[in-house]
Amino acid sequence: MNVLFIVVDDLRPVLGCYGDKLVKSPNIDQLASQSIVFSNAYAQQAVCAPSRVSFLTGRRPDTTRLYDFYSYWRVHAGNYSTVPQYFKENGYVTLSVGKVFHPGVSSNYSDDYPYSWSIPPFHPSTEKYENDKTCRGKDGRLYANLVCPVNVTEMPSGTLPDIQSTEEAVRLLNVMKTNKQKFFLAVGYHKPHIPLRYPQEFLKLYPLENITLAPDPWVPEKLPSVAYNPWMDIRQRDDVEALNVSFPYGPLPDDFQRQIRQSYYAAVSYLDMQVGLLLNALDDVGLSNSTIVVFTADHGWSLGEHGEWAKYSNFDVATRVPLMFYVPGMTTSSVSQGERVFPYLDPFSHILSLVPQGRSKKVVELVSLFSTLAELAGLQVPPACPETSFHVALCTEGASIVRYFNASEEKVEEEKDVCDDTYRCFNEEPVAFSQYPRPADTPQWNSDKPKLKDIRIMGYSMRTIDYRYTVWVQFNPNNFSANFEDVHAGELYVVETDPNQDYNIYNNTSHGWFFKKILGFLKH
Repeated sequence: MNVLFIVVDDLRPVLGCYGDKLVKSPNIDQLASQSIVFSNAYAQQAVCAPSRVSFLTGRRPDTTRLYDFYSYWRVHAGNYSTVPQYFKENGYVTLSVGKVFHPGVSSNYSDDYPYSWSIPPFHPSTEKYENDKTCRGKDGRLYANLVCPVNVTEMPSGTLPDIQSTEEAVRLLNVMKTNKQKFFLAVGYHKPHIPLRYPQEFLKLYPLENITLAPDPWVPEKLPSVAYNPWMDIRQRDDVEALNVSFPYGPLPDDFQRQIRQSYYAAVSYLDMQVGLLLNALDDVGLSNSTIVVFTADHGWSLGEHGEWAKYSNFDVATRVPLMFYVPGMTTSSVSQGERVFPYLDPFSHILSLVPQGRSKKVVELVSLFSTLAELAGLQVPPACPETSFHVALCTEGASIVRYFNASEEKVEEEKDVCDDTYRCFNEEPVAFSQYPRPADTPQWNSDKPKLKDIRIMGYSMRTIDYRYTVWVQFNPNNFSANFEDVHAGELYVVETDPNQDYNIYNNTSHGWFFKKILGFLKH
């Protein structure tokens, strides 16, 4: 089996296949209709570089020692193998297109080439204009805005980065077909990462009058101040700066909140079009019956919930991601040669309501991707990491989730999971762990993205099917140690009665059980 690994920047599960009624995402929904879809998948840290290094190495941020953007795990933590490296060592041609690793120091300025990739990774030539003044304002002048629908023909080179990435990925699929080589092709799309810059025609899909505010656009009264992220990156865009919003709590004017939400949705439909063209090309080259397709994101993005924007928190809106696996012959019946599985669907004319082939409500983590992909491809599954694994090149901290694939939901509820060791799925209940660093107990200019040396507090968060529990504890960046005897604040939300996580009951509930679980997990 080949592998097509699609990773999207900052995409929360606003997709038709996840029950969103507003979004137009027919191509991703079509993929879901042939896939197993995980409704409760979570990233290990809601920011690009730490999340990507975590799921690409199968290690948690405390093991990669990357909580910011400024260190390379092979130098600062351990010489850990990556998913593409493992496939490469097992005879695959491994290819990277777009944003797969976070570029820069955290992947050695090379996207971890040559360790991870057979040829140097491709980056779209127009990526460098992402933050330039390319958004036309009402006055006709150009700005570096957050909300940035554009006329593509007026853009540098008459294109956009994700369009270029699709074209290159399609070219590579054709090369792989001609050479008859088995491949691991990773395609990283930029949108809906800010700026929300996308072809302006996608706005037509989302008339402003249909766009509501977040269901809870206020800062929850019992939210500890350490938990709040002040969305500095969007404040620095020209259109947001012009609003002169107060720091740290804002809020943004209602009409502008609606515009951000509208543009986020429009960017998702633009992304859907790219995914549709890519999957259609997989059909064109006749490889849909021999290629595993994985679709996910590095983390979510707040759209005004809790008075917050962007990622940088432990809330579900920031940590929850779409996750689906298409495995020919396993999630679908075998496809006969030449049969189309992924015909391209135009988001402007297709109103699809396809249901996922299979859906699992099990709580899962992106750190499980390494072992899951190895198992699906028939490679030896890397061993579970020992308690301290800085010296171990090949091991993973996330157990494979293939065991959740073929069970229908009813059956899964009854059967006890087979666990390779107890801490991984506490008494058979799967749990997802995320974490987020802060420089101080109150929101600062660097609260969203503190550098390692400035981290003073770490918020460790545990998501079960029923609860989200977070404790903010003292953290020493010099020796990477958390002190659980010095708890600065806590959060506890009951999913059933408080799905949006607005009512923190930490201070009026006993939570010894959760605390024990988190401590037990961290020991490992």
